[in-house]
Amino acid sequence: MKLGAFSISLAVKNLQKSKDFYETMGFSVFAGSTEMNYLIMKNGNALIGLFQGMFENNILTFNPGWDESANTLEEFDDVRSIQQHLKDNHIQLERETEEGGTGPASIVFFDPDGNTILIDQHVNKK
Repeated sequence: MKLGAFSISLAVKNLQKSKDFYETMGFSVFAGSTEMNYLIMKNGNALIGLFQGMFENNILTFNPGWDESANTLEEFDDVRSIQQHLKDNHIQLERETEEGGTGPASIVFFDPDGNTILIDQHVNKK
């Protein structure tokens, strides 16, 4: 499967303090805003999302159709085909998307240790 860009989405207590910390590690703001309570930080190919007050736990995030710079990929697996593959392999989904269509959509499920995985597609499949 082609899952697209990978990032970890961190549930942070203080967005500014976390921003400062990751900037010290060489990350810079790539997207988001403090007014919206989230920032996407980038260091080379590494992406970290900082989210204040949006969710309780950290989330592993994949973006089908995007590379690590949010450029649209020519070829990728649509989130609906990923969903079907997971269901065919008996992975229980916490949140599913509609089965028809090709546009933006997302699914959520958990790994065996309870870590949340988000497959979040922002682009249309051609």
